[in-house]
Amino acid sequence: MERTIKPEDFAAIADTAIVLDVRRKEDRDASNETLPFALWKDPAQIDQWIGALPHSHEVIIYCVRGGAVSNSVVDRLQADGVKARFIEGGIEGVKAAGGKVGRK
Repeated sequence: MERTIKPEDFAAIADTAIVLDVRRKEDRDASNETLPFALWKDPAQIDQWIGALPHSHEVIIYCVRGGAVSNSVVDRLQADGVKARFIEGGIEGVKAAGGKVGRK
């Protein structure tokens, strides 16, 4: 499975995928923005929530810029059999591509 999705392609599937905000707690707390319908999951607590994710539904994750956090989380999810990808460039990439960003 692909590891990433381009920000401009994310809009087409945003309402059919499970969207997870996996920004570190301090990064999320420092921001007042989120992607619509995203659920925040603390990447440091992945062992507590990974088992609740479906293996039959696409999961799209994002962090601030689509770097180390997204890469490590998508590795773990895919290793567990979750159909997961991360947004290239993270929430900043979505904003740069003109995507919808809401207030948290």
